Amino acid sequence: MRNVAFLSTYPSRECGLATFTQDLVRALDKVKLLDKPKVIAVSNDKYSYSSRVIMELSQHDRESYINTAEAINGSDIDLLVIEHEYGIFGGESGEYILDFINHLQIPLITTLHTVLPNPLPKQKEILRQLGSKSAKIVTMAENTKPILQTVYGIDASKIEVIHHGVPSKAFESQNVLKKKHGLTGKSVVSTFGLLSPGKGLEYGIEAIAKVAKKHKEVVYLILGQTHPCVKKESGEAYREKLVNMVDALGIRDHVQFVNKYLSKDEIIYYLQLSDIYMTPYLGKDQAVSGTLAYAVGYGKAIVSTPYSYAKEMLADGRGLLAEFSDADSLAKHIEYILENPKAKKEMENRTLRVGRTMTWENIAKQYTKLFINILDKIHITDSMVI
Repeated sequence: MRNVAFLSTYPSRECGLATFTQDLVRALDKVKLLDKPKVIAVSNDKYSYSSRVIMELSQHDRESYINTAEAINGSDIDLLVIEHEYGIFGGESGEYILDFINHLQIPLITTLHTVLPNPLPKQKEILRQLGSKSAKIVTMAENTKPILQTVYGIDASKIEVIHHGVPSKAFESQNVLKKKHGLTGKSVVSTFGLLSPGKGLEYGIEAIAKVAKKHKEVVYLILGQTHPCVKKESGEAYREKLVNMVDALGIRDHVQFVNKYLSKDEIIYYLQLSDIYMTPYLGKDQAVSGTLAYAVGYGKAIVSTPYSYAKEMLADGRGLLAEFSDADSLAKHIEYILENPKAKKEMENRTLRVGRTMTWENIAKQYTKLFINILDKIHITDSMVI
């Protein structure tokens, strides 16, 4: 059997990348062409891991990167996948990962969770070297391909586009879920994910204040705890600012905060009771959003600012794009959806058609094909050398 391992954060560490990797390896378990994938967990603390985790890499210990690479070289792992996000590796912009790949002697794939069109010199160099060392670079959006080629000098033949996966799970009907939460008769708008200033939630709140003047039934759910890095730096200042804003606008009846790290089931649950999903993010260069991928996966009517991933995912009438940092624009789009049920239904159907291609089952098959192609090529090359 072919042995594939992933270098990534992993639950019980609370992190979007950890959840992504867990979902992917569980989906790969069901594909019989691979041995059960293993994980080398990037740790910055003591975590309780499952038996899936066969090694730990200490995030801020430079020596650990070299030692872990050498341990992998001495193991039966045939192929390693690095789930890359600058912030999960040690050193400036996560530069310790370069020590790791420079000591690794087995084939490597890198999956990119952030692709910056205007990187800092260090960020550019890290991705350039990962591109050079990797057999393939996986990106989750078509719009990042030209950036990877022109900015980072990565060969087009190395780049594969595989969507962010989405869990496939059905709950009770929307009306039943709303009833359970005391939201019967309400128009529910939601945003979920770890809270941080870049999420633009103040504009979402301001938009709801405008919508609520006309639509007394609107309720905005802000779901998720404060990002651990933000909490470490400034505590709950951002959340408190948002709560104070809700009070100042007099819309306490229209905004609810759910302050917890949501499980996948809870995310799906809240998505299914929502009428509209909103991402009012401020950063125009965001190449991937797991939360938006989930909303697309479940065929939601979506209002978003036009960051690069949203522009791609909501093209062809799959959602509405508002201006950045503009509560009036967000409010106008929310009102349009609430007042045009037929247009809302068409939007949901278009979104769901794409969403169905993004189930983890489909995504796992695409990764498996990629893994087998790489390992078979290497096997043929090795045979020729012999």
